[in-house]
Amino acid sequence: MVKVGIVGAGYIGGVHATLLAKDERVSVPMVHDVLVERAEQLARSTGARIANSIDELIDGVDAVYVATPNTKHTAIAMAAIGGGKHVFCEKPMALTLEDADRAIAAAHNAGVALQVGFNRRFADDFAAMRSKIADGAIGMPQLLRSLTRDPGITADVAARVKPWTIFNETLIHDFDTLCWLNPGARVTQVFAQADALIHPEFRDSGFLDTAVVQLRFDNRAFAVAEASFQAVYGYDVRGEVFGSDGVLLAGRAPDRAATGNTDLFADAYVAQFAHFAECVRMRTEPSVTGNDARVALDIAIAARESVQTGAPVVLNGVLQ
Repeated sequence: MVKVGIVGAGYIGGVHATLLAKDERVSVPMVHDVLVERAEQLARSTGARIANSIDELIDGVDAVYVATPNTKHTAIAMAAIGGGKHVFCEKPMALTLEDADRAIAAAHNAGVALQVGFNRRFADDFAAMRSKIADGAIGMPQLLRSLTRDPGITADVAARVKPWTIFNETLIHDFDTLCWLNPGARVTQVFAQADALIHPEFRDSGFLDTAVVQLRFDNRAFAVAEASFQAVYGYDVRGEVFGSDGVLLAGRAPDRAATGNTDLFADAYVAQFAHFAECVRMRTEPSVTGNDARVALDIAIAARESVQTGAPVVLNGVLQ
């Protein structure tokens, strides 16, 4: 069995702990959180024991699942890698390219798996669409679209959302998806617009709840990523790729009952961690790597710059 320690006992950590408990090939012997009462609650529900420190947890497991606030992701991943442990890190893996590069290099040098939580890659319909694109079923991709619309955000929650969350934590899924659905192509230009249309009273504090981002690839394809935090009809995630020989669609019907990504993509959450556990057992590289996370982060950072300047941002030194 693969022994996985969970760092971060909040919502997403709890979701994954529940899913991991259903996998007979995985055990969760330890959990850690700076909020002890939260760690205690998760430990009771999983049968794990509480690690008093991250170092203690690292010493007692084969792999570490990082589910803390994103400002802590890189530091915890680096600590785990330094201890020779495999790492599954929630997105974003880092908030700067420099930190992303450090984690990628450390994992490579240590010979451990580093996987990032881009769960749409493990959804059956998205995976099937990608396979068809790679096989040339629709010719050359020309127009791509990915959207994420959350079912709602209250004013009290909006007041606590950190600046640039819409790019760093929400649209980063769409950035990864669009790059993945255009195999072998690189983004060369990013133009983003964003605003607080749902709760404009928090705009001045940096809160953004609605965004549209246009991407250009070096194979000359165009892509659009869009996000809203208030889809009154239900949680909505979709993708589309239009090519020279046809079009492919993927996504979920809007679901009022789904309160978040973990409801809409429950099977994909199970599949992504099963893949990680298999990579740990077989000592193979995950299909979603630290390099993939860096690519998506680069776009997210460029989107922020574009909003600030009102102009397109050139990536990879090529302007199409």
